[in-house]
Amino acid sequence: MLDVREDLTPMMAQYTDLCEAHDDALVLFQVGDFYEAFCAAAETVARVCEVTLTKREDSTGRYPMAGVPIDNAASYVERLLDAGYRVALADQVQPAEEASGLVDRAVTQLVTPGTLVDDAYLEGSTANYLAALVREAAGTEATYGLALVDVSTGECLVTSGSRETVSEELERRSPAELLTGPELDDVGADLVPEAMHTSYDPSVFEHDTARAHLRRYARPDVVLANDAEVRATGAVLAYAEYTQGGDHLDYVSRVTRFDARESMRLDATALASLELFESRSRSGHTLMGTLDETACALGRRRLEAWLRRPTVDRHEAEARLDAVEALSREGVVRETLHDRLREVYDLERLVGRVSRGRANARDLRSLATTLAVVPDLREALAALDHDSARLADLTDRLDDCGDVRSLVEEAIVPDPPQEVTDGGVVREGFDAELDDIRATEREGRAWVSQLEATERERTGIDSLEVGYTQVHGYYIEVTNPNLERVPEDYTRRQTLKNSERFYTPELKRREDEILSASERADALEYEVFCEVRASVADEGERLQALADVLAELDVLVAFATIAVDRDYVRPTFGAEAIEIEAGRHPVVERTTEFVPNGIDFSQGDVALITGPNMSGKSTYMRQVALTCVMAQAGSFVPASRASLRVVDRVFTRVGASDDIAGGQSTFMREMAELTDILHAATDRSLVLLDEVGRGTATTDGLAIARATTEFIHDEVGASTLFATHYHELTGLEAEYDGVFTLHFTADRDADGVTFLHRVAEGPSSSSYGVEVARLAGVPDRVVERARALVEAADRHEAAERDPDTADPSRHAATNGEHVRTSTDADSAEKAFSKPRQTSGGRAKSAPLPDPSRDSHGDPNHVVGGVLADIERLDVARTTPMDALSLLHELQRRLDDADQET
Repeated sequence: MLDVREDLTPMMAQYTDLCEAHDDALVLFQVGDFYEAFCAAAETVARVCEVTLTKREDSTGRYPMAGVPIDNAASYVERLLDAGYRVALADQVQPAEEASGLVDRAVTQLVTPGTLVDDAYLEGSTANYLAALVREAAGTEATYGLALVDVSTGECLVTSGSRETVSEELERRSPAELLTGPELDDVGADLVPEAMHTSYDPSVFEHDTARAHLRRYARPDVVLANDAEVRATGAVLAYAEYTQGGDHLDYVSRVTRFDARESMRLDATALASLELFESRSRSGHTLMGTLDETACALGRRRLEAWLRRPTVDRHEAEARLDAVEALSREGVVRETLHDRLREVYDLERLVGRVSRGRANARDLRSLATTLAVVPDLREALAALDHDSARLADLTDRLDDCGDVRSLVEEAIVPDPPQEVTDGGVVREGFDAELDDIRATEREGRAWVSQLEATERERTGIDSLEVGYTQVHGYYIEVTNPNLERVPEDYTRRQTLKNSERFYTPELKRREDEILSASERADALEYEVFCEVRASVADEGERLQALADVLAELDVLVAFATIAVDRDYVRPTFGAEAIEIEAGRHPVVERTTEFVPNGIDFSQGDVALITGPNMSGKSTYMRQVALTCVMAQAGSFVPASRASLRVVDRVFTRVGASDDIAGGQSTFMREMAELTDILHAATDRSLVLLDEVGRGTATTDGLAIARATTEFIHDEVGASTLFATHYHELTGLEAEYDGVFTLHFTADRDADGVTFLHRVAEGPSSSSYGVEVARLAGVPDRVVERARALVEAADRHEAAERDPDTADPSRHAATNGEHVRTSTDADSAEKAFSKPRQTSGGRAKSAPLPDPSRDSHGDPNHVVGGVLADIERLDVARTTPMDALSLLHELQRRLDDADQET
């Protein structure tokens, strides 16, 4: 920026003032048909937008300049936003012809990632949230307040809770921009790393200021829970106003408080691993994409909201399912509803543009088209034979806003121009004064259109022409050879090379009438249009209420369509178990032949799932979770029968990758996720665990996996699916009533292994790791060597189990592999680490050694005690963890005896 203010030209001084007033943004300054940036800002625009950097020269010197065309500004603004810049659009707010000097300019919109309102920047089916977060400390406890607003639709949500609760909500809502109270400025960027972190005027976070702001928006019946919620909501609304030019946002009338406990909680890890909205596979398929049979943008956003926050209110879920069932029975009605809903425009965002005074005539016609659909929807629903209270309620709330529709249809032409200032927007007959002015204009133009024929006849000049230019107005053109025939009442207007242009007193009078009428008509028409738009804006709450009904109806119709087309079944709630017969994965079954599998487990049960890689364990676990998500969202589910319990949270520990930037290994991330689950899961949760403990040594991993299983069973009580390759864990089935085993079956023959993708009871007999390696394309030499080593290990283990029948040659090297000779220590280790399942119910742990047996400290007594303890050990009833503890104690006693010797 130029440094010396008195040396600046008036225009550059104006630009500098706007830059200083918006020092947190990059100012794009309208100059004619371009948005320009100067000096350092120009270099930024040129680099990010990939446009030419030029130079501007005036009385103060030369400096960089870069510009983008206004007609295509959106694409360039998007690049700047993606690069992390806020953009202030400084428009000419005064017509150039009215300016006596410099045209007035002002920042009309501050474009930031969280406050986008134009369709050019927005995804139609996705909410775009601006969030504000504050912290209120009370003693040792801290309450966090979170408010979110979608400036494009007027939705405003507020909640509060612990840091964990609001962090999870931020992950779930994925705001594009985050404001933080001054007490959180140093941690805001850590809470939502992918969002723009914005520091704003600290005064808007003060209690009194925030409360005053909130009063302008919240209905009297809206009661917020605490000061943290008030501060967050007041601040987010103040910032939203600031970005939209400082005006009150009338359409933000839905300030709604919610409690995170009112929905199934799905954290970022669960959303990602279940692939609800983003795919982690090459197919690119997601649950959202699979279920999206909605007809309009309103429905798509509602579907996303229901999938992000499935209800935990059984009655709400049942009400949605009742509606889906009724719609699924009536194919003709369902198809009629879907077809009519396809004609619905994005009413929420239309209302937002209307209320902000940015809607054009086409927007109003789109709104009228949407309203015209409502009577047809009511008629179709009336023909539906149902007992759904939800459908009855939606039908009653289908307000066609007939007065609004009539106003728009009477005022606006059916196919208006894009720009409301171009004229031709208001229907004839709507405004008498406008009609009179237009009549004068039409009469004048009609007279002019006849003038050419009249003057040719009067002058005898057959080549005479009547025309118009914006610079010179109307003229009569006569070629040079005919100039001697020009009447005396012609006045020369313009001389050309081969002709002269003239006007007559009457033509001049008519021209003045036409131009004056045209200007007055355009001005009056714009005024009339603005009045119509303001009248529509006054009905914003009614229109938003209608949008809410249309959105829900669209999702219910989509759910019914999917239920019929894909053979989904209605789930039932109320049981304490999750029972699914012939369940399917809703996404995977769309792309491949799918083998259905069921599950039946009660609250607190832990299902240990074994089987080879690629057999379908992870898919199976995910399909159970997705069935619960879909059912609580209100959808039928892919199964032949489903009896479910309401789940409060779904936790997933499925797959991980290194966090190099954060300095975390795969195992560390795995343990962090496991920690979150073990602390936060309840007896109403569903937990999916996949290969917990695999990222470290086998001994440690097995110990962690076992301890986790025991803790979930004994302390948490969550229904859990645990896929594991630790076959030793399957012994827990005999020890715990709530633990059972499942496995995925496979057929092995001379040609290899065939995965059947079918679940059966009991543990797997093999993990088929070598076969999986062969299928993956590992070189044959490696596969064969691995197979030989496995076979040798199996023979060695068999020999240890039954030494009397063992062939001594088994301990020799075979095909080059080295196999250890069995020793007593080896046998003891095997006995301790391989507990045998007993037939008589839950196994009991073996007693630990009694140190009192060695109280004399005599080494012989110590050794004798150790041997006696070993003799009385019931290997069949000793768990791996008890065996390790026993070995450690025996070793300690022997070491102590050694030292005394």
